[in-house]
Amino acid sequence: MMNAWFMTCFAAFLLPASYGAPISKAWCYHMPSCSDVAWPIIAEKNCNGTQQSPIDIITTNVQANANLTSFIFTGYDDDTTLTEIKNTGTTIKVTLDHEKMHVEGGDLPGLFASMQFHLHWGNGSFMPGSEHTVDGKQYPMELHIVNKFVHNGSTILAALGFFIEQATYDTGKPESWKTLTSYLSDIANAGDKACITQYMSMDDLLSGVDRTKYYRYLGSLTTPNCKEGVIWTIFKDPIKVSWDLIDLFSTSVYIKATDSPLMVDTFRGVQPVNGRIVMSQVAGTRATGPVSQTASDWDVLDLSSDCQTTEPYTEFDLETAYW
Repeated sequence: MMNAWFMTCFAAFLLPASYGAPISKAWCYHMPSCSDVAWPIIAEKNCNGTQQSPIDIITTNVQANANLTSFIFTGYDDDTTLTEIKNTGTTIKVTLDHEKMHVEGGDLPGLFASMQFHLHWGNGSFMPGSEHTVDGKQYPMELHIVNKFVHNGSTILAALGFFIEQATYDTGKPESWKTLTSYLSDIANAGDKACITQYMSMDDLLSGVDRTKYYRYLGSLTTPNCKEGVIWTIFKDPIKVSWDLIDLFSTSVYIKATDSPLMVDTFRGVQPVNGRIVMSQVAGTRATGPVSQTASDWDVLDLSSDCQTTEPYTEFDLETAYW
């Protein structure tokens, strides 16, 4: 089971079904009036909270937690589970087949459905844009996998964060990322989307990452509405991608149409830790529990897709709450 300290802190942030209510004003990254410095005004209920994400992880302050054991990833090796890719105007989102993809273990409080992933980046491979940082180091990009579990009528969100770093090899590698980025030219404008018809799995995209080594803390969504109560897992090993593929994100897609600015610097600055404890796993066997459960109340996140083969979730505009 989750350790007592973390569960006590976490229980205060269980998310009701209304956690993702649309914010009253548009947010952005590229204009002072709606960029992250203005979010505490745009979404003042949460974006000026004390448990905000992302954060700078100071490794000397990280505390050991023996409950942070290995994860079990189900369906991450299935090369048919990435169904749709979309330009939302603030990020690139890939919809996942939530009926096939799950994650549990790692001191998570149940079986979480993996629903989508999206990315944050800077301006090319030499202008970093990860959201989290480690000892002040910012990586070129960061990938977030969104996972959901419903417990006693409340929604629990878990985010898996992966840094993306420039690889030492030449260009066009790895093949999975070459395949993924090949769709960017099809979704140049905001709202554009494409069905993913080429075979690649989540494991392919995460190749080379040791998923037994990670940091854990309690935080928030990293965009408005900035709702707190998100279980964050940040993996220590970065994904290695060649510079030319990293550059495609800042040179291929636009915040509106091709006559608008390119989508660059899509990250929120780090937020105060405010006394929160960042934990990391220690050597040990997988802890007993938590009991795996299949959530049946999918009432919060809109993951509908023209391409997916499973039943979509009930309507909700997650584009107001990308993290």
